[in-house]
Amino acid sequence: MTSEPGPKPESPAPTPRPGATRMMAVAGVCALLAAGLGIGSRVRARNTLKEVTLQDAAPVVSVISPEAGSLSQELILPGGIEAFTEAPIYARSSGYMKKWYVDIGARVKKGDRLADIDSPELDQELAQARAQLGTAQANEDLAKTTFDRLEGLLKTDSVSKQDVDSAQGAYAARQADTKSAAANVRRLEQLVGFEKVDAPFDGVITARNTDVGQLIDAGSAGTGRELFRIASTDTLRVYIQVPEVTARAAAPGVPVDISVAERPGRVFAGKVVRTANAIQPATRTLRVEVDLDNAKGELLPGAYAQVHLKLPEGISLPLLPVSALLFRSEGPRVATLGPDNRAVLVPVTIGRDYGSKLEIASGISPDTKVIDSPPDSLIDGQQVQVAAKKSATPAAPKR
Repeated sequence: MTSEPGPKPESPAPTPRPGATRMMAVAGVCALLAAGLGIGSRVRARNTLKEVTLQDAAPVVSVISPEAGSLSQELILPGGIEAFTEAPIYARSSGYMKKWYVDIGARVKKGDRLADIDSPELDQELAQARAQLGTAQANEDLAKTTFDRLEGLLKTDSVSKQDVDSAQGAYAARQADTKSAAANVRRLEQLVGFEKVDAPFDGVITARNTDVGQLIDAGSAGTGRELFRIASTDTLRVYIQVPEVTARAAAPGVPVDISVAERPGRVFAGKVVRTANAIQPATRTLRVEVDLDNAKGELLPGAYAQVHLKLPEGISLPLLPVSALLFRSEGPRVATLGPDNRAVLVPVTIGRDYGSKLEIASGISPDTKVIDSPPDSLIDGQQVQVAAKKSATPAAPKR
């Protein structure tokens, strides 16, 4: 028999040559370094592309500085004319409008009758309260008579002291009932008196919002309807916002001139009467009240006015070209250059108009960097590129 050959013995793994392992490690490290350098270069390229794209997208703008304006002698500010005193008239008792006596435009004196309100339920309540008062007074008289009688009998020991004390307590209770009923009558009499609507002060009726037969609800907290509106117009108020840089010119007692569109060519004299004594942080302006005599009734409350405020010597306002302004829905804005070349939109107040240039009453200072001719699409905080100033072209040499 032939014996089957056994499994062949495994040949031993080849022993790496000295230095081969080191070469493989070096090759691996080189491969990793090459991969890392490739990724790093791609990241740098992507960041560079992003920066270049953002720079190309940023608008190129030119920056200017405000010019120093001439010494201004007056500042023209917009203002709104208001009545010195104005109040809505509401009903204090509910009912139906019985009759009204004045219409819009009517001049009234304090206490003049404006309207009558018919309140039959209130009249019935008053009649009932008066009857209850009569009953309370009768009960009080009876209790007093009983107390007096028992008090006299006590002297002869015909009644006990307890009966006299009880009668005295009943008399005191009846007195309280009478006082309560009398107070209720006075309350209802006052409400009935409010059926007569009178003028609270001298003035002119500017609105009538009722008519005969309408249901009238008492009060003004959402349910009541305004019946009339009265305004005192013999003296008018004009409120203006004075820029911070010229706030010291608006001292109480300073005279001002006022012009209105409805009276072209006319100038009305007014006077600063009070100020807020505080600069408003949002607008950097001072709220000023000007009083205006209107005894002849030539001016109407609610009208637009221009207030000419005299400025002290030495106040100069900066000038900007018209092209530097952005006219937005929230008001005029000036684009200034902020940190990191980002645009900052600043609200400004326009003073006098010189045609190609405007006087800026508030919002910027002489050292503000202003963007000239900003794009209409420019927004607050947007990145911009500042254009390099062009150097003067050298003169050609003479031949």
